[in-house]
Amino acid sequence: MRIMIAAESFLPHLSGVTTSVLRSAEQLIQRGHEVSILAPETGPGEQTPQHPVSGAVCLRVPSLPVAGYPGLRVAPGPVAPVRRLIARHHPDIVHASSPFLLGARAVTAARDLGIPCAAVYQTDVSAYARRYRLPWLARAADRRLAAIHGQADLTLTPSRASEDYLRDLGVPRILRWGRGVDTVLFRPERAEGALRARIGAGPEELLVGYVGRLAPEKQVEDLRVLQSLPGVRLVVVGDGPERARLEHTLHRASFLGRLEGEELARTVAELDVFTHPGESETFGQTLQEAMAAGTPVVAVGCGGPADIVEHGRTGPLYPPGHLDRLREHVQRLEDPGLRAQFAVAGREAMTPRSWSALTDRLLEHYALARQFHRADGLRRWAAGRVQSSAGSRASTPQAR
Repeated sequence: MRIMIAAESFLPHLSGVTTSVLRSAEQLIQRGHEVSILAPETGPGEQTPQHPVSGAVCLRVPSLPVAGYPGLRVAPGPVAPVRRLIARHHPDIVHASSPFLLGARAVTAARDLGIPCAAVYQTDVSAYARRYRLPWLARAADRRLAAIHGQADLTLTPSRASEDYLRDLGVPRILRWGRGVDTVLFRPERAEGALRARIGAGPEELLVGYVGRLAPEKQVEDLRVLQSLPGVRLVVVGDGPERARLEHTLHRASFLGRLEGEELARTVAELDVFTHPGESETFGQTLQEAMAAGTPVVAVGCGGPADIVEHGRTGPLYPPGHLDRLREHVQRLEDPGLRAQFAVAGREAMTPRSWSALTDRLLEHYALARQFHRADGLRRWAAGRVQSSAGSRASTPQAR
């Protein structure tokens, strides 16, 4: 099967969208499928491989930088150039990953060309707009997302909350598709003890960490309530436009910048507790990675995290806005026995969520999207025949 993945954002910018596209492409190629990736072009001086996934063709389209987000570029513009690229490669299906600008163009082009399309909802743009106190932009985002996903043959969502949101917008044909986690890369055995030496933490200190982009919508500043806990050392991994402000707010925290690969996996495994405060997450990939690494997690109980963490079994959840509960849960996890209990349960919960298993489900969803596409085509053909027949009867003189 020929598959074109339209990536709303891509390398060198690292995000949940980028990771999902990379892992999906790798798995699909391993199964013998032909994959091309449609993505925003890189900026001047940015270094990234021309074809970052072995075996996949990467097609770049003109893009613009996003202020405050180094490496992030978006690709607005007319549909015609994207339609020509898709027509040239003639895929059997278009997979639009977090469509909003480039992805929206791909969805429209697929419809125009009669190619099946699966749209993967990944970014809650509306929630981000509300976080920035822009209600008019949130409403506009709602309308745009409804229009984009309404054109697709099938929409895939990562969580119950995002499925409910899109259904409220009137989007038809929605199925759940989560994200895989690399349980070989992220595993408890990665812990070597180097993190404590790196940040100068004593053996008795509780290392409480966060991994992700440092931006307002991630609500990393909520971790300030943990700074006054005796014996707690905050560890922040990531970068972004809020880093300078957060370094001031979380003045006792150790900021490690952006980490990748084995270095990231080791760091996550060496944390005592992993926190996830963002309320607008559609999924929560870093939560899965922490659980796979055997690190107990504490997360806000809404959005994607509410589907990943089973409260009381694989970790505690706290109600949105109740930072006192976040603090209480972290305090309880000073108990090494409780940490061990959540660590084992979390790791076990992640074992079936490999990228291989998730790709098997993705291929099943592709097949269903193609069925929906054929069914819609038959309905349109039948409706056209009925209209044509009615028009012919109306124009034919009646026998007297």
